[in-house]
Amino acid sequence: MFAKLAFTAILGLASVPAFAACDVTIEGNDSMQFNTKSIVVDKTCKEFTINLKHTGKLPKAAMGHNVVISKKSDESAVATDGMKAGLDNNYVKAGDERVIAHTDVVGGGESTSVTFDVSKLAAGEDYAFFCSFPGHWSIMTGKIELGS
Repeated sequence: MFAKLAFTAILGLASVPAFAACDVTIEGNDSMQFNTKSIVVDKTCKEFTINLKHTGKLPKAAMGHNVVISKKSDESAVATDGMKAGLDNNYVKAGDERVIAHTDVVGGGESTSVTFDVSKLAAGEDYAFFCSFPGHWSIMTGKIELGS
């Protein structure tokens, strides 16, 4: 990056092209809230990483959080099937093809992440990210989209 900045200064160019951020950090808390409701994935990214940080204090068995990505139209069914899968399976049904990616469930003070292939997202499609811990998905949800 330094070399690019130096080269730009020598040539007198006004700006340096921006690099795509191919990751995001989301925080979840003991009040069943994510700190964001929207994620835009830059289409130039080959892979995208979602980092989840649980800022609360409660253990994962009581107030665990994960991040699950699916089409918005599949969100409710994925969450319902995930509840049946249980904590040992991170509240995600094994082999669920509707799930684009998901993190492990973490408790207060813990962090986790998931990296997925951006080609799994299509421009113009409605996607959701949500916590599939029982009772959380309808509150802890947001939009994820492929940016231009």
